[in-house]
Amino acid sequence: MVLLPLWQRREISFLVDRNKVPVAHERLRVDGASYRGQDRQGRLFGITAARAVQASAERAVVELTNLAAWIEIADGPARIWAPGGSYNFEIDKIAIGGPVRFEAANGYRMLTDSVVIDLTTRRAIGSSGVEGRSPAGTFSAERMVAVLDEQVIALEGNAQLHMLPGALDASRLPQASAPPSRQPPVHLAAERIEVRNRSKRVDLCGNVKVTQAAVAL
Repeated sequence: MVLLPLWQRREISFLVDRNKVPVAHERLRVDGASYRGQDRQGRLFGITAARAVQASAERAVVELTNLAAWIEIADGPARIWAPGGSYNFEIDKIAIGGPVRFEAANGYRMLTDSVVIDLTTRRAIGSSGVEGRSPAGTFSAERMVAVLDEQVIALEGNAQLHMLPGALDASRLPQASAPPSRQPPVHLAAERIEVRNRSKRVDLCGNVKVTQAAVAL
């Protein structure tokens, strides 16, 4: 991976290949930091922070304050904002502390207390509660795993999905003859709900409950 830190306030930029440059045993601190790079598949990402601190050059971890990040996924950029987090540039992962706000060009909006993003697999994992909106509707859960490139989100633990029929052509949803815009909302609850937007499918597992127009099915 090639990492390009831009030290904005000092107007200094340099290109570093971590496999070729000797390690300096000293602490690094940058105000107004901006990092741009590529993952192992050549896809772009960027991170900015009010402050970036690498406590020791022996650890490939940079602690970030007031961070914003973006990553390229199949349907356009995804963006993240948070008060703090850490970037491990050896394994291409960002661990972010909340509240974390996430927005993607494919229609996803999420708010969670913490999330880990793998820049290589374009996978985001949140384990401290999540709520948000997807093309399928609004959702909440105790945990979530999102595969951003494939538009798949798995909600786990008291998973809830509130949607209008027709938002996805999922065969497991109740059918009605009225146009989708006039049908009452459908509320899905289960231990696990997996939404696959590209294949227009919703899978539910464990303590499944589907309600529509206040009638339990």
